[in-house]
Amino acid sequence: MGMREEIQADMAEAFDDPDGLADAVKPVAGVRKVPGEYDPETGTAPEVVTTYGGRGVFGSYLAKEIDGSLIQTTDEKLLVLQSELFITLLGEATAEIATPKVGDIVGGKRALNVGQDPAGATWTIQLRV
Repeated sequence: MGMREEIQADMAEAFDDPDGLADAVKPVAGVRKVPGEYDPETGTAPEVVTTYGGRGVFGSYLAKEIDGSLIQTTDEKLLVLQSELFITLLGEATAEIATPKVGDIVGGKRALNVGQDPAGATWTIQLRV
């Protein structure tokens, strides 16, 4: 088992542990809307919508991280396991892992920044209303 898989297994265990993070873990739903290919017959580029879901821990930023510009007091920090964030079709998770992007709407808030840990096990997403 590689480092990434080990971290993901440990984090999943912590997410499930009633003495760990279980009470803080919430469902995560994300939506990405992008213009599709231009259709010359209709003269439009229909929107392509991708939805994804998983679970994660929502938190806040430390006071020393808040600068009022890049990070505001109302911003939220979301930690999600990469191995548990799946694209959904008709409300059902597929086997395809989702990659969140800046501009996605996650939990009703816009993703401003998306990063991952060095092992590629978790996503950290900055959210703003």
